[in-house]
Amino acid sequence: MKRRAILWLPLALVLTLLVTFWRGLLQPDDHVIASQMVGKPLPEFAAPAILPGRPGIATADFRDGKPRLLNVFASWCLPCVAEVPVLMRLKAMGVDVVGVAVHDTAPALEQFLARNGNPYSRIGSDPQSRIQLSLGSAGVPETFVVDGKGTIVYQHIGVVAERDIPNLLEKLGQRP
Repeated sequence: MKRRAILWLPLALVLTLLVTFWRGLLQPDDHVIASQMVGKPLPEFAAPAILPGRPGIATADFRDGKPRLLNVFASWCLPCVAEVPVLMRLKAMGVDVVGVAVHDTAPALEQFLARNGNPYSRIGSDPQSRIQLSLGSAGVPETFVVDGKGTIVYQHIGVVAERDIPNLLEKLGQRP
């Protein structure tokens, strides 16, 4: 009798694991990563312009009293392409969108903007990801809402989608 129970033990274990995984898929925990930078001032940085004739960005640019989005992106990033139409829509709504181009080149970025549109008022170059890492950003795309005093009030990890517009506008102090 004990021998028969031992034979069924691996099957019972596998079924238990399957039920546990299935339950996790149907009712996932909240996996939102809370940023350590929210509520803190932007780190000090100065990113030179990556495109000729267009301005770069610096921390001081975010202390002019105007809230704005700071979008960390790259021309080689496929999800970044997906969020451009939403960023363009936010720009059309009067939102100032500033970009940090990570590990990018001017020719690649020019092609990216020509193909997808340019929602950015300024784009700074971050070839070694120093700015990205100082912001607490682990990947692209990521978008930060920065108030007019230079404080990060919100971090959005991943692609900005249509459904995110009301929340971003609220964080910017605008009406959706």
